[in-house]
Amino acid sequence: MRKVISLLLALTLVISAASCSRNVPDLAQSSLTASDEGKYEAVELRSDVPKYQQYASMTPEQIVSTLTLEQKAGQMVQAAVYNVSQDDMRNNDYGSVLSLASCVDDASWRKTVDNLQKGAIESNAGIPYIYGQDCVHGVFCTRNAVYFPHNIGVGAAGDEEMAYQEGLITADEAKLCHILWTFSPVVAQSSDPRWGRTYESFGADLDDITRLSVAYTKGLIDGGLVVCAKHFFADGNTKFGTGEQDGTFMLIDRGDAQLSEAEIEDLLRVYQAQIDAGVQTIMISHSSLNGVKMHENKEYIMKLKNEMGFKGFIVSDWESVQHISGSSYEEQVTKSVNAGIDMFMEPETYDEVKRIIVDGVGKGTISEERVNDAVTRIIKVKKDAGLFDDPMFENLETKQDACGSSEYRKVAEKLVEESLVLVKNENNVLPLKKETKLYISGPAANNGKSQCGGWTMSWNGPTSKNVPGLTTIQEAFERYSEDYGIEVITDKEKASEADVVLLCLGEESYAEWNGDTEDMGLFGKLGLSGNYKAWQEAKDLGKPTVACIIAGRQVIVNPRIRDVWDAMVMCYLPGTEGKGISDVLCGCSDFTGKLPSPWYASTAEIGTDKCWLEKGYGLNYGEGFKPVKEPETQRDTPVEYGDDKAAEGTNYKAGIFKDGTYVNECANLKAVLPDDVQVELADKL
Repeated sequence: MRKVISLLLALTLVISAASCSRNVPDLAQSSLTASDEGKYEAVELRSDVPKYQQYASMTPEQIVSTLTLEQKAGQMVQAAVYNVSQDDMRNNDYGSVLSLASCVDDASWRKTVDNLQKGAIESNAGIPYIYGQDCVHGVFCTRNAVYFPHNIGVGAAGDEEMAYQEGLITADEAKLCHILWTFSPVVAQSSDPRWGRTYESFGADLDDITRLSVAYTKGLIDGGLVVCAKHFFADGNTKFGTGEQDGTFMLIDRGDAQLSEAEIEDLLRVYQAQIDAGVQTIMISHSSLNGVKMHENKEYIMKLKNEMGFKGFIVSDWESVQHISGSSYEEQVTKSVNAGIDMFMEPETYDEVKRIIVDGVGKGTISEERVNDAVTRIIKVKKDAGLFDDPMFENLETKQDACGSSEYRKVAEKLVEESLVLVKNENNVLPLKKETKLYISGPAANNGKSQCGGWTMSWNGPTSKNVPGLTTIQEAFERYSEDYGIEVITDKEKASEADVVLLCLGEESYAEWNGDTEDMGLFGKLGLSGNYKAWQEAKDLGKPTVACIIAGRQVIVNPRIRDVWDAMVMCYLPGTEGKGISDVLCGCSDFTGKLPSPWYASTAEIGTDKCWLEKGYGLNYGEGFKPVKEPETQRDTPVEYGDDKAAEGTNYKAGIFKDGTYVNECANLKAVLPDDVQVELADKL
C-alpha cells in the first residue's frame, strides 16, 4: 500500500510539473463578451513572419480582428479526421478535427495529428486546429493505452484521489498522441439503469458525481488537456420510452427529461462545480428538457455564459443539430448558433455549416457579434492550451515515452481493486485459500471486449475479444497462480477436480442507445450469449461458486440464478487490468467498493423507493482479515505493427494494410492515413 501511495504522489508531482510548461488554462480570468467597445479593432500582421507566431503575443480579440468572415466560420466547425487531408486544412481554416483514424499506436497518432496541423498553420488564417477525442476511460482507439474502469466503477470506488490520478494519466497518454482535447468527463446522473450510457455516469448521487468528476477534471487539466464536461444537461434523466425515434429506435437515450425547477437547479450545480474547477469546454446533450431539444435551448445555454460564468466554448454533439426543430438544415444551424453553440461537431457536413454561417451573417439571420463571440472563445481556449506557442508539439512534455507503461497500469490496477463490490460471501469462500483448485469458466473470463466495454478500441468497444496490452481475468489467474498458491483449471473435462468455480458472466459491449434495454436480465438481450450455459454448467458441478459480473450496469439477477452462488462480485467494466480482480479475490487486498446507485430486483422497481440493494451497499472480508503479499506485476511487451500475435498473455491479431488504408479488426471504420504513415505501415506489415 505504501508503495502505491508513493507512486501516486510521485506521479502527481512529475506530471503536474510537466503540465506547467503548457500554461494550464485559467478561464475564470477574462470576459469574452463580444459587445465590449473596441475589443475587435483591426490589427496589422507582418507578411514575413508566420501568423501563428504573431498571434502568440496577441489577445484572442485581436486575433479575431485579423480574420475574414469565412475564416471565422471555419473556426466554428469540427470535421471528422477520415474526411480531411492536409490540403483541406490548408485551404479551409477548420477549427477542429475529431474521431478515429484507425486503431493505431501513439506514434501513428502523432503523425496523423501533426500532418493536419501543418496544413492548419499554413492556411490563410494560420490558426492551429485542436484535435478532440472521447478519452472517457483512457485514450480512445489507441493501441496499448491504459483503459481504466468506466465511470460507474470509479463511482463504486468513490476515491477522489484515484479519479484525479486517472485524469493525470489519461492526459499524459493523450498528449503522447498529440491529442489535447478530451470529450470528458460525463457528469450525467444515472437515474434509470436501462439507459445505454449508464456506465458513463459516476452514479445516482449528485454529490458523488460532483466530487468525483471535479477530481477527474482537475487531473486532466493539471495533466495539460482541454476538458469537456458533458452532456449539458439532464442526459441521464430522460424518461424511459421517450428516446429519439428519428431514423434509429431508442428506448431512452436522447429522450426527454421532464423535470421541475428544483431538479433542474440541482443538475446545474454539477456544471457550476465544473466551471469553478476550470473546465474549458461544455458539450450540449442530444436530449430534450421538458420538450425542448437542448441544442436549441437558448435559455440554458446562455445561462451557462451569462449567469454561471462560463468563459470557454460550447460544442455540439455528433450531428445533433440535425435533430432539432426546423424545416431545413440551414434553419437548424442558424437556431443553434443563435442559441449559443460556438463549435459544430458536424463530421460530414462541416463545409455546409461553414457556408450557412457566412450566408446567415449576410442575410442578417446571424449577427457577426455572435460569430465573434464564438470564435473568440475558441481561440482563447486554444491559446491557453499552448497551441499558438507550440502548434507542432515540439516542446510538449510527457512523463512517459509511450502509452501503456507499467507505472500507469499499476495505478489503473489499483482503481480496479477499489471498484469491486462484494455482494455476497457465504461460507467465507472468499478470499480464495492456498492450494485451492480453481475452475475458471464463463464467457467474460477471457474476454477483453466485455471487460473494457464501449469507447475503447472503437465506439461500441473492441470488435474482437482481444485488446492490445490487456490482461483478462483468466490470464491474471493463470499468470500469477504460483504466487497466489492456487491451481487454475480451464479444461471442462477436468472441472470436476476443482474445489471452487469462478464463474464470469457479463454483458455485450455497447455504446449509447445500443445499450438501451427493456429487460436488463443477465440472460437477456444484452447478456453474453454463453451466460446461461456457463451458469447451468457451474450449477450442475455442485461446487462452491464465485460469480463475477462484468457489466456496464447492475443487471437484474433473480434469486433463482444468484441463490446457487456462494459469493457474488460486481466488477462493472474494469478495463485492461484484470489483475486487480484476481488480487482481491485471492486476498491481496480487501473489498472497499460500494454500489453507486440502487440495485433493482426488477425493472418494475426503477423509479420507485424499492430495490434489492441500496446505494452504498458493499461487504468486505471482515475483522481479522490479513492481506497476503501481492504478486509483482509482469508486463507484456507492447504490440508492434506486423506482429501476428501479441506478447505472452494475449492473442491479439495485427491488422492488415490495403489500398492505402489500415484496417484492423478492432476498428469499425476504414481511415485513410497520411502518406508518411502509410509508407511506414506498409513497410512493417
